[in-house]
Amino acid sequence: MHELGVVFHISDSVVKIAQENDAQHVHSVTLEIGEVSTVIPEYLLDVWKWNCKRVPLLEDCELLVERIPAVTYCDGCGKTYETIPHGKICPHCGSDKTWLQTGNEVNIKDITIE
Repeated sequence: MHELGVVFHISDSVVKIAQENDAQHVHSVTLEIGEVSTVIPEYLLDVWKWNCKRVPLLEDCELLVERIPAVTYCDGCGKTYETIPHGKICPHCGSDKTWLQTGNEVNIKDITIE
């Protein structure tokens, strides 16, 4: 379960940002998670709750997750399409000269501090 490593990285980053801003407490963190990022939000939320109990600055901190849809771009026809239903083959022209445009991200979008 790589979610533990993801949580530790996010937690360390959030604590550093909070300390740089003289925060007393972090109320919430909003993450953007791509739908093909391999990070499972439900697992992440469970590990986050556990982690916040061991980091005083994050005690009772809420983790909010926003999903980023997976979108693929086709070099063959220049169109984009939903990745999940079609995979690597463009449904518009049949080309396999495609690349993932969005959907693999794990980003800290927002931190609410006191």
